[in-house]
Amino acid sequence: MIASAEEFVALRCSEDPAEYHRAAHDEAGLAVWLEVIDKHPDMRFWVAQNKTVPLEILELLASDPDVRVRSFVAMKRKIGIDLLQRLAVDEDDAVRACVARHRRATPELIETLLHDESWVVRKAATEALAKRSGGDP
Repeated sequence: MIASAEEFVALRCSEDPAEYHRAAHDEAGLAVWLEVIDKHPDMRFWVAQNKTVPLEILELLASDPDVRVRSFVAMKRKIGIDLLQRLAVDEDDAVRACVARHRRATPELIETLLHDESWVVRKAATEALAKRSGGDP
């Protein structure tokens, strides 16, 4: 278990594959994740990539100013439809395209994204619907 923000940063910045693996897979308490986000904003992307990061943290990161962080949140398997709906109206088309491809996106949400202003999002939604129906886009 990761015990502090400093430990997470050290693990993430380590050149030792075992330590790097721990940064991506070990659990940490809610307070630790909040401290990483607050004191080490450059590590928010890596927090989002952790396999055990709690939903509360993902909900916070869904509003992150960095599109890479929001996109990664939109790809996390554990997020639910509420967070997907929130990310489906994100200002960045990359985030909305991730929502269209998400396995938990409802057909109704994907249908909405078929009418997105961005061709990238429309294409992702078209492909997602085709994949679910077993056809070609």
